[in-house]
Amino acid sequence: MSNKKVLVFIGTLFLLICVLPDICAFDTIREEKLYESNIRNPIDVELGDPYVLLASDGKYYMYGTDETGKIEGFSVYSSDNLVDWKQEGQVYKGNTASSWTLRNFWAPEVYERNGKFYMFFSADWKYNPTHEAENFRIGVAVSDKPTGPFRDLSDKPLFDPGYPVIDANILTYNGKTYLYYSRCCYKNPVKSEVSDWARKINLFQEIEESWIYGVEISSDYTSVIGEPVLLLQPPKTMNDKQSEWESRSVTSGEVNRRWTEGPFALARNNTIYLMYSANYFGGKNYAVGYATSSQPLGPFLKAPNNPILQKNTHRGGIVTGTGHNSVTYSKDGKSMYCVYHGRTSQTGDKRVVFIDKMKIHKKGLLVVDGPTTNKKAL
Repeated sequence: MSNKKVLVFIGTLFLLICVLPDICAFDTIREEKLYESNIRNPIDVELGDPYVLLASDGKYYMYGTDETGKIEGFSVYSSDNLVDWKQEGQVYKGNTASSWTLRNFWAPEVYERNGKFYMFFSADWKYNPTHEAENFRIGVAVSDKPTGPFRDLSDKPLFDPGYPVIDANILTYNGKTYLYYSRCCYKNPVKSEVSDWARKINLFQEIEESWIYGVEISSDYTSVIGEPVLLLQPPKTMNDKQSEWESRSVTSGEVNRRWTEGPFALARNNTIYLMYSANYFGGKNYAVGYATSSQPLGPFLKAPNNPILQKNTHRGGIVTGTGHNSVTYSKDGKSMYCVYHGRTSQTGDKRVVFIDKMKIHKKGLLVVDGPTTNKKAL
């Protein structure tokens, strides 16, 4: 081979190894910057409790609680860029003859595993011998595609802790699988300084609370392992730094309940970040905080910069009721986005979806750059 051909061969090889990957990476970054710069909030999707899956096919899929009242179950939206969303139709139907579910289909989350897609969700259980007003349990459904159809894995809920539960979230960590969920406020009155204060001024006679639990589950999502562990609950004392923002639904006279719900767990730098929502989901004070731990089942310590997402009307904004978030990622995995529902002065009582940039700073503090409206997410 001549010296000229050798040089051409080496040059071509250098292009393939060194230059083309950089060009492809640049194109990916340019594509991500394009859609990030075009995100407008709220996006044109009416859902509560939104969850976004970035699937192996390169598309985003958004699931959530139906706001239209037209379906018994769940629908899905798809997107290539987090900006433009296409309604793909209903993917799960409940209240069928073979299903354990009855009504109130809430908070679906979908996980891709071994070529299958698994949907965790909450619904009222048909089996209700004591005629409870709130009889929610958590179920699992499976599909071959993110667009369904999803079918129940079992003719009964995943487990029955003996009290109503909602808002399932899954974390896989060090080869084990963990389920986080919220015990409902229903029939769970709790004595605290907040409840004493409310009773003293004749605001409420008792305060019910919802709490977040965690439990290990099997890798095939069919059973729980061991007993659930209580991880988070509202503060007991009024001088607790978290008490003011977590008690606003009570102190404003809105309702006699304090919530700790909508868990979403993620692992970063050997730390588990457990995000959660507090206050009435149907009110203006719904907000998001987080807690951290070195272990999936705690103990968890609530963050000093809570709440990290809340209404912005006190700053002249138009957004209220921000909460029940999930987290999704850019296609290169470098950027995190907080996906959540809220309301604006224009959308009224309907819950609509927001997507804002989210970061974890060097000192470990998690921050959401929102809520934003009508401007880019970066």
